[in-house]
Parts: sequence; structure tokens; C-alpha cells
Amino acid sequence: MILAGDVGGTKTTLALFEPRGTGCALLREDTLPSHEFGSLEAAIARFLGEGPPVSIAAACIGIAGPVVDGRVTTTNLPWVVDERRLASEIPATRVRLLNDLEATAHGIDALEERELLALQPGVRRAAGNLAVIAAGTGLGEAIVVGEGQARTVVATEGGHADFAPRGELEEDLLGHLRKEFGRVSYERVLSGPGLVNVYRFLRDTGVAGETPQVAAIMRERDPAAVITELGVRAADRLCEMTLNVFVSVYGAEAGNLALKALALRGVVVAGGIAPRMTQLLAAGAFVSAFRDKGRLMPLMESIPVRVALNPKTALLGAAGVARSMLDASA
Repeated sequence: MILAGDVGGTKTTLALFEPRGTGCALLREDTLPSHEFGSLEAAIARFLGEGPPVSIAAACIGIAGPVVDGRVTTTNLPWVVDERRLASEIPATRVRLLNDLEATAHGIDALEERELLALQPGVRRAAGNLAVIAAGTGLGEAIVVGEGQARTVVATEGGHADFAPRGELEEDLLGHLRKEFGRVSYERVLSGPGLVNVYRFLRDTGVAGETPQVAAIMRERDPAAVITELGVRAADRLCEMTLNVFVSVYGAEAGNLALKALALRGVVVAGGIAPRMTQLLAAGAFVSAFRDKGRLMPLMESIPVRVALNPKTALLGAAGVARSMLDASA
């Protein structure tokens, strides 16, 4: 049996898979609120305890944060996770921790065409590097290096690179966020909390006013979800303007990643936020900002850009890595 997981600051999704043929068959899956548990081990114990006893041959968990020597201190959770301790707690013969975007990148090639929405067709290439960017509770980035038929996934912490404003509005946004945070990373803008940061900037600087009705809704619900819902429907001017800034910065940073990775095979936009605003992403501002790289605009126009619509991409990637661990030991 294989245990796979996708751990984020908001939710932890765990699943059991059975190896079949060259792939894996999903047997059981559950999503748990991350903040309700003091550790990943506790979340896994709850998940495994809700079903019949199983023997875990291999486990792979994608988790938000830098994995160094099999150990990670999570970025948006008070957890420290270690492969050796996790192996003894599950228990499992083989355990591997991956950065969550590393797991997502492993899952991209398992997606069907209908699970990928094209924002820019570009030039389809069988070889070359692929870049993956995903805004959710945080901002993750990964690179898939193409070497012939082989693929090597490179985890990064690019979401924590310095935010680079383009134009006066974004310069004002940077200055506003600096007063609160000091240093400002892209994650301070491109994430669920980042959406709220942009909203507050536009509101507090008088660019657009907040209605009492929206303020009341935000006191009862997740503000980022409210901004997305109302902004996508153009039901509130401030929310709509927030999404416009967000989408433009998202496209620019996706383009930055494509340049750094020379991602000729394409860029995939994953994560929990993008599928909720596909109409806005496809409207043009995202791709315009993606292409806006001066003399390299023709190159940027040739790079395919797609949105991953399957919310289980990271889980599929983790399961695939666990399956490869079993195959390697056979």
C-alpha cells in the first residue's frame, strides 16, 4: 500500500493508493484542516485510524516548505517534519518528503489534456524545461529539467524572492507593504493572504472604497475567498480591482520564472487560486504581463502557458514518487 499526501497551510490531503500495473489506484482519500493538528504525524494517525488496518510499504508527502536532508520546517504551519521520525510513526518501510511544488511538478505529466486550460498555445515542444508556479496559502515554484526522455524535478523557494513592482501602482503597493512587513516577497502579493494585502492597500490608500456589505461578509468568511468570488463576478469594484492587480503580478512572475528556467516546454499555473479565476486569467492581462519582457517578448510568445485544473495534481505526483520508490527497491 502507498500513502501519499499534499500538505499546505490550510489543508492536508492524504490518500491510500494500491500499485496496479505501471500506475496507482486510489483506494481512500480525505482532506483535513491543517491547523487542527499539532503535527503531520497526528494528522496521518487520524486518517489511518478512520479505516481498516493497512501496511504501508512506501509514503511520499508533498509539504509546503524547503526540504533539507529529509527535514522541513513548514512555512505556514508550526510543524517540523522529519522523514526518519515519520517512517517510525506511520510506520512505513520507505518515506520521502518533497516540497509541495516538487510534488505538483511530478504530477503534471499525469494530467489529461482536458485537465489543462491553455492561456497561450505557444509552440508545443517535446523536449526542454517546464516551469510550475502555484499561488495558494503561499506561493510555490518548481522547475522540471528535461534531459532527453528523462525528467528531473528541481524544488525552489522562488516564491520568497523579492517582489519587483512594475509601474506606479505596484511601486506604491511595495511601499505600503514595506511599512508592515519590512522585506516584501512575491508571496506577500501572490497568495491567499496576498490577495487580502492588495485589497487592504487599495482600500487604505483610497484607490477604491470598501462597502459596508463586503466588510460585513469578510468578518464572517475567509476574506481571500470573498475577494475572489465577488471580483470574478465583478460584483464589487474594490474586489475586482484587487484581482486585476493580482492577475497582472501573477503573469509577470510566471514570466520571470519562465526566463530563469528557460521553460521552452511551457509554464503550468497550478495551486488552489487559479482554477477559481480562469476567466480572468484568460482575459489577457495575465498573458500580457507574462510576455512583457522587452527584447525577449518573441521568446515569451512561443512558450505554452496552461492552468492545471485538477486539484489532486500534487497528490498524484506524490503517489507517483512513492510508486517509483517501490519499483527501485524491487
